Amino acid sequence: MITGTMFAYYFHCKRHLWLFANHINMEFNSDVVQIGRFISETTYQREKHEIHLDGIAIDYFDRAKNIVHEIKKSDKMEMLHVRQVQYYLYILKSKGVLGTQAIIDYPKLRKRLRVPLDEDSEQFIKDTLSDIEAVLMLEQPPDPVRKKFCRRCAYFELCYS
Repeated sequence: MITGTMFAYYFHCKRHLWLFANHINMEFNSDVVQIGRFISETTYQREKHEIHLDGIAIDYFDRAKNIVHEIKKSDKMEMLHVRQVQYYLYILKSKGVLGTQAIIDYPKLRKRLRVPLDEDSEQFIKDTLSDIEAVLMLEQPPDPVRKKFCRRCAYFELCYS
């Protein structure tokens, strides 16, 4: 099963995806991850957090308006966030939950971004799922590809020491 986290990691770093999928988890000691978790846990405090369904963990679902909310610390990787919530909408649609919309909330920035799921996005998700499965089938992790955010990544030492 491809989880929402794995789907996001595909866009972040294929090596990160492979390591995570093979239970090599370095994020337990990451300050960046802890800050993001804190923001998620302290936003929408009156609402039920994290609805789990088929490997996805929706931060908050507004049942009255049929809107998925994903809470993020920063918009630096906004396209990754968009793809992740589109994947959530795709999973919900596959389960018969129709007409759902998504909003990415950036509380620290006081910014909201509406995210649609259209036919092109659905096809992109299907193609991406095939690519993710190919990465997961590799015997060894892909070689590291240095990106500007690597230094802040929890896996940095594992990739570059």
